[in-house]
Amino acid sequence: MLATRVIPCLLLKNGGLVKTVRFRNPTYIGDPINAVKIFNDKEVDELMILDIIATRQGKGPDFDLLSRIGREAFMPMGYGGGIRTLEEAKRILSLNFEKIIINAQALENLGFVHQLAKVCGSQSVVVAIDVKKDSLGRPRVYGHTDGQTRKIELTTYAIQVANNGAGEILLNSVDRDGTFNGYDLNLIRMVSQVVNIPVVALGGAGQLKDFAQAVQSGASAVAAGSFFVFHGKHRAVLITYPQKDELGQVLRVYEGLNQ
Repeated sequence: MLATRVIPCLLLKNGGLVKTVRFRNPTYIGDPINAVKIFNDKEVDELMILDIIATRQGKGPDFDLLSRIGREAFMPMGYGGGIRTLEEAKRILSLNFEKIIINAQALENLGFVHQLAKVCGSQSVVVAIDVKKDSLGRPRVYGHTDGQTRKIELTTYAIQVANNGAGEILLNSVDRDGTFNGYDLNLIRMVSQVVNIPVVALGGAGQLKDFAQAVQSGASAVAAGSFFVFHGKHRAVLITYPQKDELGQVLRVYEGLNQ
């Protein structure tokens, strides 16, 4: 087994799978249950599922859909979207999900992260940090629900997230989302150097070597969306996952394994 997790990240909207580019123009991809079945067959390391409109619309998680996904999946999974209470988080964990992914609620109240960690355990709590560069090219914490950047400095926020008990940070570059242009390596370095918890890189993967570069830059794991659901220059929908030996050839040098 590879030491570095390579994680498909699926986006939900109204019960269907979509994919965005720079958080805009969601394109319908297909049925989430079908995608989970495919990833079962591919023996993926882990799966992340994010509902991109639940919080924005003031809705809670779609527990019926999550229950059906949980019954189908054979890999560890994390879910984020619309989680506002400890009861909702505990219910999700009861549906065969191992991790709760918090974004907007953490921005509003870091105490909620602390509560989750205390009740569910830090290993079950992931805080997603969306980052968008301002007009001067400076990385800013971004709130996807209101489309606004926050005044708090990125590394300060990352440290606060870790200090409040998060077991992992999902670091997502808004500017790289869906572009296939590679991860923002400077962003990964910036955050991974100031926290002592794993940083999962997301946003921009277009080639296998992008995974290796993210790990070399400090990521403990890598996640991607478009890379696993689109194929070719015309972005035809094809849900897939690399062979383990392909990933191993690219990642092995950064995992300290013998050739």
